[in-house]
Amino acid sequence: MHLGNSVKLIDLTGQMKTDSTLNIVSEDGLNLSPVLKDGIKNFMIDIDGTICDDIPNEEPERMATAVIYPNALDVINNWYNEGHVITFFTSRLEEHRGVTEEWLKKHKFKYHGMMMGKPRGGNYHWIDNHIVRATRYEGNFSELVDVKNTIQVFKK
Repeated sequence: MHLGNSVKLIDLTGQMKTDSTLNIVSEDGLNLSPVLKDGIKNFMIDIDGTICDDIPNEEPERMATAVIYPNALDVINNWYNEGHVITFFTSRLEEHRGVTEEWLKKHKFKYHGMMMGKPRGGNYHWIDNHIVRATRYEGNFSELVDVKNTIQVFKK
């Protein structure tokens, strides 16, 4: 397996930006899923109840005036500036994309992308072939710290 060239992305300002991923090629020449460079994280961040007021899809008229949570903007923009990939992953519907993008722009959030339609209801259990870490927002947006915890894994 060898590493290929960096992937190029165009960020939301229209600027060309070198991504933090590396292309991976198998020994037999097949492209594999790209991986992040060491030290770079791929942040998937919820919106409602995580960076601002928790607003259900049934009340979209409140989305434009949602109150931002303390420190969310500074922490997320700092991660972006450090080279991490920022993607908002929200339960808001595709029809809410415009108001959501305007809200993020108004508050000056820096990000690379947004995915709409996350399943509602919580109790998520993500299964992937890449490393997955989860942090539950519990009222204080700050830099992350390491703690030891028990997780569920597949039997070997």
